[in-house]
Amino acid sequence: MRGLGSPPDSQRDAGATIGSRRYNTSMYHYDPKTALEELSEDAKLPNPVHVRDMMLRKHLSADKSLELNRLFLEYQKFFGEAQKLGKEILRQLAG
Repeated sequence: MRGLGSPPDSQRDAGATIGSRRYNTSMYHYDPKTALEELSEDAKLPNPVHVRDMMLRKHLSADKSLELNRLFLEYQKFFGEAQKLGKEILRQLAG
């Protein structure tokens, strides 16, 4: 039984199947290919915590790990800066 204002079952189910891959956050951040695909589709950068998880799960060589860690530190820095700028823009737009 659905409540008032709820979409009909057919619409609710369709939305779940269409968006399940895109909005299923329980596994996407462990798959770099999916994260890269979503970046191309939605222009969203994965959270640095998820990027770190991907790096740790990859079992990289020492050289590759050092190289990616250097890039990751830059990514983390610029990700934080972009968040600050985005928040400031949104604050000014909202206020």
